Amino acid sequence: METIKVQKNQIIAKQKEKVKAWYLILEGSVVQRNSYARIVLNKESVIGVSEKDRFLCDYIAREDSVLAVFPYNTADDLINALNGQESMRGTLLRAALKQRQMLLEMYAGFKNLVRQFHTFVETEYNDYTMLCSQMRIDGQGFTRMDNFKPLDMVHMAENWEVNNSTSLTKKGYLDEYIKLMQKDDSLCIGAIMEASYQTRRVMQGIIEMVDYLKYNQDILLSESENDLFHLYFELVIQAEMNHYDVTPLKERMDKIAEVIRKLNIYDDKLVSYRLNEYKNHDFTQYAMDEFATPGEDDNVSDDEWDEEEEESEDCLEHILTYAGYTPERIEDMRNLIRKYRELPDMLSTDAEVFQLRKQLSQVFYDAYYKVFMNVMKDDDEPTPIIEMFLNFGFMDVQMVGEDNANILYDLTEHLELCNSEHIFTIFEWLKTIYNGQNEPSKNEFDLDYAGYLAELKKTGKVNEKQMRNYANNREMKVKFEIQNMFTSGNRVTYGRVSTFCPILGENDLINSVDKMLVTAQKIEEAMNKVRKVDFSVFYRGVVFSDPDKGINREEIMKEVLPNIILMPNAGTRAMMWQETAGVRRDTPARYMFPIFTAVDLDDMMVETTGRYRWEICRKIQGVHWNDIRDKSLTAEYCDYIQFYKKNHDLSTEAKEKIKSALLRGKNNYREVFVKDYQNWIKYESKGSFRLNKVSREILVTYCPFSKEIREELKSNPMYQNAWQRYDILITKKIQRIKGVYDKYQKAGGKITDELKDNLEYYMM
Repeated sequence: METIKVQKNQIIAKQKEKVKAWYLILEGSVVQRNSYARIVLNKESVIGVSEKDRFLCDYIAREDSVLAVFPYNTADDLINALNGQESMRGTLLRAALKQRQMLLEMYAGFKNLVRQFHTFVETEYNDYTMLCSQMRIDGQGFTRMDNFKPLDMVHMAENWEVNNSTSLTKKGYLDEYIKLMQKDDSLCIGAIMEASYQTRRVMQGIIEMVDYLKYNQDILLSESENDLFHLYFELVIQAEMNHYDVTPLKERMDKIAEVIRKLNIYDDKLVSYRLNEYKNHDFTQYAMDEFATPGEDDNVSDDEWDEEEEESEDCLEHILTYAGYTPERIEDMRNLIRKYRELPDMLSTDAEVFQLRKQLSQVFYDAYYKVFMNVMKDDDEPTPIIEMFLNFGFMDVQMVGEDNANILYDLTEHLELCNSEHIFTIFEWLKTIYNGQNEPSKNEFDLDYAGYLAELKKTGKVNEKQMRNYANNREMKVKFEIQNMFTSGNRVTYGRVSTFCPILGENDLINSVDKMLVTAQKIEEAMNKVRKVDFSVFYRGVVFSDPDKGINREEIMKEVLPNIILMPNAGTRAMMWQETAGVRRDTPARYMFPIFTAVDLDDMMVETTGRYRWEICRKIQGVHWNDIRDKSLTAEYCDYIQFYKKNHDLSTEAKEKIKSALLRGKNNYREVFVKDYQNWIKYESKGSFRLNKVSREILVTYCPFSKEIREELKSNPMYQNAWQRYDILITKKIQRIKGVYDKYQKAGGKITDELKDNLEYYMM
């Protein structure tokens, strides 16, 4: 245990960072901050007690503070850190129990809030439909309610847990309990870990409830005014026009306004604007219309209403007009979609249907480029329909179904769910290309944008001056990305290449849109599950150099997470497009996933990461990737597959399995490896043996399990020798690194975060 001082506003830990230590606040205070709250942690609180692998919150010093640092990866680390420190064990336990109680109280508050929110909204909407019926007024359609369900929580706190914690902390038993736990290391550490586990689950439950409120809050009140409050607003107007007594309706509106304020989940400016708009509205102006009759609006004929409704649903025209298409071309596209939609078998592979899909695809990608460029040059925000097109591949209401179209429309207000630091919808990704934050991806011929321009010059299609101009041309870069990575990636991630159409269709949405939506959180959870098993998967060797302090060239390990791009389709496959973003090793790989899927994301992530494992090794090894004299994952695996028939370590049954695997993988060694990698992550890590002796030895060497899993498997004879050899090798590396660092510090060097991360890598 060491003690550190942090200054006011200093970041102690960031959300999604790996938990490497717990921090006990000895002096000062720290703000625990995430999307739902700011919690002040005072003296004797513990940072990290509510997390396991990754921090769920940001932790920022509220003032100058002093922290005790406990290295933490597993419970064993805590045992070692607290060995012989009875008072510190008690302090840590007290902090863990108090924080558990604090979060349980917050959990109870949110649970009550979520229940009240759902009940209130559902009741008010049912009353709205009943009132419309009683007054013979045509109510407005509100499709958001079709999919508004109570929250089905994954991470829950049981009532007995709440009662147990409350009794312990609020009824005077806490000191007595801690005194008892302090008598035995195992009792105390067990109680701390139990509290930590419960606290983590409770916090995850709170995050679930917050996400539910954030996603559904605009049903009651939203900036777009497509909400329940507006429905009642319009109902009062209609009732006034039809000479009904609107006093009960206004009282109901006042009640809704009061609930909106008390919920405290809306932006203050939005609440103030909408409520003032209602309060200041002169409803009596409608009562002065002597010619108004119940259930009728004389200003607009039925035909005009029908026309407006029809126009509001013509999303195809809206999109193609924005793209700059002529009315004639729009009509041609409408006819193509109608022809495709009316096919007796939309999944047919006949030449005529194939040609129709090809025509639709050409128009889709041409329109996509034009719409994207217009959005980037337009000062106004894109309309929801344009956002549906750019993010989901939506073009036609009848093609996707009216209910699905309405859900997608509402989803445009929550696109932040599908984006994060490393995860992008295709629209957000293309924006990074346009803004110069990322370079275009390679094309199918493995040429990057610079290589593509060089090829154009080589073949005489452009001259030197044009090539230089194109090199920094943002529009050309976007076009290159759309014509290559987007077009190919969209088709492949769909899964059924021969029947692929880029326009989102109802047949592809085999489950509800909400359930099929691939969010950034789902992707991160799937990726973290792989990292938890194969800890080294995204680490790359990079060079650290400081010649003045005695280090000329030291390879250190750096984690580089992939960029994941969500393709606008409802697909069944993920793919690894390229293993690095450029020539440098420390640039992110690029994965592609469909934005809607009914397939298990965990399985997709493991398979894609297996391919990444293979390709990044090939990239690093270069021409020696399959040369057994230069040992590597790919070299040893190729040697194993190539000569498996002569390998005396393999049984006849194992050889038959390899032969079958090669047939299934069409003699592609990488695909055979990917299947082994899937078994390695999903089964072997849990002690269920699926690999033969030789392939297991290769994966032990190049894809080792995390320390926690290794410890669990050490007692197993199948792994015992392998992990012992691994531990000896790692111990030697750690000793060498510590020696280098000691020498470096004596020469005046500073151990930076990247150097610390490198040492911690070998301790995982």
